[in-house]
Amino acid sequence: MVPGRPGRRRVSPKPLEIDVDYLRQVLMELLEIPSPSGRTDHVQQYVGERLSALGISSTLTRRGALSACLPGPRATGADRAVVVHTDTIGGMVKRLKENGRLELKPIGTHSARFAEGAQVRIFTDDLDRVITGQVLPLKASGHRYNEAVDLQGVGWELVEVRVDEPVDDIAGLRALGVDAGDFVALLANPMITPTGYVKSRHLDDKAGVAAVLTAFKAMVDAGVQPAVTAHLLVTVTEELGHGASHGLDPDVAEIVSIDAAVVAPGQQSREDAATLAMGDGVGPFDYHLTRNLASIAREHGVDLVRDVFDYYRSDVAAAVEAGAHARVALLGFGVDATHGHERTHLDGLCHLTQLLCLYLQSPLVFPEWDAEPAGDLADFPSLAVQPASEEGPREGPIGLD
Repeated sequence: MVPGRPGRRRVSPKPLEIDVDYLRQVLMELLEIPSPSGRTDHVQQYVGERLSALGISSTLTRRGALSACLPGPRATGADRAVVVHTDTIGGMVKRLKENGRLELKPIGTHSARFAEGAQVRIFTDDLDRVITGQVLPLKASGHRYNEAVDLQGVGWELVEVRVDEPVDDIAGLRALGVDAGDFVALLANPMITPTGYVKSRHLDDKAGVAAVLTAFKAMVDAGVQPAVTAHLLVTVTEELGHGASHGLDPDVAEIVSIDAAVVAPGQQSREDAATLAMGDGVGPFDYHLTRNLASIAREHGVDLVRDVFDYYRSDVAAAVEAGAHARVALLGFGVDATHGHERTHLDGLCHLTQLLCLYLQSPLVFPEWDAEPAGDLADFPSLAVQPASEEGPREGPIGLD
């Protein structure tokens, strides 16, 4: 059954059947589509077609963000939104070099250390021409430079793109149609191991997009209506920091961003589990929404860990900075070596997908209160001890934002 047709039913939150084959297929297809920030038309077309196949219509903003929704049982004045992004880190031709190679400017925040050795595609203005290459350090031959190879530093000024064409000067590059400002995509080279590990560049956030599409498919296949209208916003400039700065419906009261969780020493995130971020480099996420998500996971046996990230921001940071009047949270899939040689696991993606299904079936944290942008403090539904005066603390309703 598809959204809006007779026969759909609203039920209490329950685990849904996850189409793992669909998850794998969509993930691998997404990873094969180059989409550095600024050149995302192809991948957005793909996501729109996948939604259409589920019976879900979508629209595209002028800036390229895609919006869709699963309708709830009635208009409440308070909806929720799930936000993911299809743009990835990448590069742009900064300069044509005299040796027939290309100097790169990075797109998004990532180290040249992990670009070294990457296979790339160079997108010229000739859309029919495919030009490939590889990112190499300036001192790439051990037989020529010996120990000096190990002494070269790390930086974008210390790498170059070797073009897979017979060119050795600027004139040759221009004859190919290559010029400053051309996009350079780091090819993902994805694979899924027999043990369920997914190894690829750009799991951030292609794996998140695959999980969200699979969750929406599970809802549609089961004929289950979300508790409130569930918007999907697919952004295309998250890696640049703009993210969900536009495109959100004004009725959205809760926003959950889906993105890569950091698997590294000092972090609790795991590749085989879903992650609930309690805070990141911008600050803590909403107290009530994060704990509601944790409660849903506990109640239904979803493997979820909590974590806090230092050097991290997501789509919701841009949404809040742009003035979104909503509670925000971040759910993730554990990724080892983020923005480098990334790896996650299908088990973690399945846990994340199931948690999304349960969340979409659950009511808002405060259904009546959040139906309006603001309300009387005395009516706020959370009780906590609040210092009132020199006479001591008192019991009363307060908001813990």
